[in-house]
Amino acid sequence: MSGSNYADLRPRSWRQFRRRAPFLTDQHLRRILEDTVAPAFAVARANLWARTRGSPPEALARQVAMYMAHVGYGLSFAEIARLFARNRKTVAHACTLVEDRRDDAPFDRSLDLLEGVMRLLSPRQA
Repeated sequence: MSGSNYADLRPRSWRQFRRRAPFLTDQHLRRILEDTVAPAFAVARANLWARTRGSPPEALARQVAMYMAHVGYGLSFAEIARLFARNRKTVAHACTLVEDRRDDAPFDRSLDLLEGVMRLLSPRQA
């Protein structure tokens, strides 16, 4: 088997999920991000949504979650800012920081694995 046809059938962004299945909400995305990012960074799930910056590991986990929402689901900075109750410039800064850290091979590999887990947890198209 040379490859999977499943990748070709998947919606390219969270907005496409919402168009195809309007019952999907921000809560679904929050749950997916909590289930992938929080355990990977050993932080409490609630700390991804905290109003304050928190400890450096909590801040990094939140930045990675923002980046995953942007890259993995195609959300705009404004949509992510609303989801995380932040400013869109904060989201842009977080995405830039995480993208810059992808030059570090172990960090890049861990993000690749997180993206794979997010794909597995994403709702399937009917």
